[in-house]
Amino acid sequence: MNIESFFPKDIKTALEKNPPGAWMSAVPDGCIRLNSGYPATGLVPAAEIKSASARLLDEEKDLPLHYLGSPRIDKLKEQIQERLGSRGMHAESDELLITAGACQAIDLIARILLDAQAVVAVEAPTYMEALEVFQNYTSQIISIPIDDKGLETEQLETVLAERKKNGLTLPRLVYTIPNFQNPTGTTMSSDRREHLLALSKTYDFLILEDDAYGELSFGEIPQTLKAMDTDDRVLHVGSLSKVVAPGMRIGWIAGSSQFIPSLAWFKKDLDHPFVQSIMAAYLEQVNLEQRTKQLKDKYSEKCTRLINALEQYLSDQASWYVPEGGYFVWVKIPGVNTTNMLPYALNAGVAYVPGQYFFMNQEEGTEYLRLSFSYADEREIEKGVQILGEVVKETL
Repeated sequence: MNIESFFPKDIKTALEKNPPGAWMSAVPDGCIRLNSGYPATGLVPAAEIKSASARLLDEEKDLPLHYLGSPRIDKLKEQIQERLGSRGMHAESDELLITAGACQAIDLIARILLDAQAVVAVEAPTYMEALEVFQNYTSQIISIPIDDKGLETEQLETVLAERKKNGLTLPRLVYTIPNFQNPTGTTMSSDRREHLLALSKTYDFLILEDDAYGELSFGEIPQTLKAMDTDDRVLHVGSLSKVVAPGMRIGWIAGSSQFIPSLAWFKKDLDHPFVQSIMAAYLEQVNLEQRTKQLKDKYSEKCTRLINALEQYLSDQASWYVPEGGYFVWVKIPGVNTTNMLPYALNAGVAYVPGQYFFMNQEEGTEYLRLSFSYADEREIEKGVQILGEVVKETL
């Protein structure tokens, strides 16, 4: 039996790409994980979540375990609305959809907006799993560079004007991570945010704002594109993965009430009512503002430790952006192919993510790598960068 004969053409095309997670290398035991984009074990509130789960079942018995789940599911939506409102995003109930994490949110948006004829513009570099999602729906992906002020909107405008002049299809969607971008850690400047919103009106496209790291600011939290949007152009994707726990897969889409029903149509019941109920119970008993502040303080300390280590061990060989929040530091090492260097780094005892995986044109990323300060402790961070510095010097 020829299995592929059962697949439609678009599925065959998607399956020709690298499989999801191809960028994740096998990390040997004992290796320092500067590649891991998730929180350290001690920063996940396991005891509090256990308590919330027990309280939920004590109070509601088997109700949260049924298809319709607990009435706390509606409470979770209200809790997220309140949190969005505190950041200047006022979403009514019909303007918010709870999802099974941010990736499902991105996939749902792509599913209702993209097809083989659609064009999507992305940052270069950008979140590799978003690239994987978009390539399931279209091959027409335009890359726009970023610098220390985020997406280069002037370059985007040039590309848009040229495409319009030459009669080429304009982007239907622009995907951006304006706050503490993955992988670069950069933050889009206010004037570029305003410029991007203006361009969305002039050239009639939508903006997918991925705000996964937006609350993890080491200083003042930047204003979101959604909070600045007056024309319903922004579909704002958020998540509790970075401030509570990634395995609970609680995300959302905040957008125009004209889009939410279509997104919900394809989401159907593909979420987790029991987990949503537990999250609502957890949020009832925790001061999330206080917890987020503790996380920001901790990540700020760890980021400083990483930057200091880079200055000590790699200042002559590399350059990097200093993030104002989030999880990541983006490092450029001229003359080094970071993909080829990775096996030597792993053998020496440190892991990172090679830069090629964050670009549509992977050749653009060969001299870059992403380091994370979220998972490893301060001692491991310094030791890991020291090992990396030794490997780089041996490679050059």
